[in-house]
Amino acid sequence: MIRWIRSYLIDFTCLLAIGTAIYFITISQLAGKKFSPQLPDSLLQLNTIFLSILIEAVPFVLIGVLIAGFIQIFVTEDHIRRLIPKNRLLAVTMSCIVGAAFPACECGIVPIVRRLISKGVPIHAGIGFLLTGPLINPIVILSTYMAFGNDIKMAGLRMGVGFVAALIITLIISFLFKSTQLKHSVSDFTSSTNHTNKKEPFMHRVEGMMKHSIDEFFDMGKYLILGAFIAAFVQTYVSAKSLFVFGEGVVGSTIVMMGLAYFLSLCSEADAFIGASFRNLFPTSSILAFLVYGPMIDLKNTIMLLSVFRAKFVIILLFLITMIVFILINLISFF
Repeated sequence: MIRWIRSYLIDFTCLLAIGTAIYFITISQLAGKKFSPQLPDSLLQLNTIFLSILIEAVPFVLIGVLIAGFIQIFVTEDHIRRLIPKNRLLAVTMSCIVGAAFPACECGIVPIVRRLISKGVPIHAGIGFLLTGPLINPIVILSTYMAFGNDIKMAGLRMGVGFVAALIITLIISFLFKSTQLKHSVSDFTSSTNHTNKKEPFMHRVEGMMKHSIDEFFDMGKYLILGAFIAAFVQTYVSAKSLFVFGEGVVGSTIVMMGLAYFLSLCSEADAFIGASFRNLFPTSSILAFLVYGPMIDLKNTIMLLSVFRAKFVIILLFLITMIVFILINLISFF
């Protein structure tokens, strides 16, 4: 009990400290030069980018933790066993299809996948859902269609290449890993909620869902804040020109755009509009790499994944996503 209280106090204190810092930085600018110390322009830019990333991500994380709380309370292991096919290929395909129909961003989907895996979903099925959910859900495809001037080709390529990449990555994961790869054992997630399998009053179960959602939000929120700050720091102090060391050919521009997608850590519902702004600088295939790679893995998402999964698994997943997307994009560039 004491450890639980201490953990919440630490989390709350960290959030309060960060919020206070943001508040004073913002207010100092509103108050004017006379009543506030002058801050460097780079620090103000860091503050703006940091807040914009948080504002983009927090609503989706809230949706994600609510769904995770629902899964924890209302979805049992028996439900999972009935829904997930035992055949590996069918399980992978179904998870990618379900993810494609699920509107979530790369941050909000992490707590959902953690809860699904802790409930008995195989690791490969969870990763299929993790990869396709932020990448090719209906909202993302519609925003891509609109961002590129109602061009169905780019939206179709994003959907097709993303789905094929997710299938390949997930199939490889299914052969490499058999266990859940969660940092904490499944019993740690389920022991405190075994009583929910009993027939409790509906409102009690809703209350339990909200409690778990709050737990999930505080658990995920600190890693989101850390990831958002690092992404904002990189955007502020790392020159984009430094990425062009890889060259301006198809291969070099693909590396550049994948690097930008990773470090910018944009929300997948809005990244198409940023990608469209590079049309005069990079070939279509490189922009497609930006649109496919970013929603699958980015800087803030990596930090959140490291908080949930074992480091070795996250590193291998990052490597697989990078290599598969890179190879597919370069294959497409020849057509």
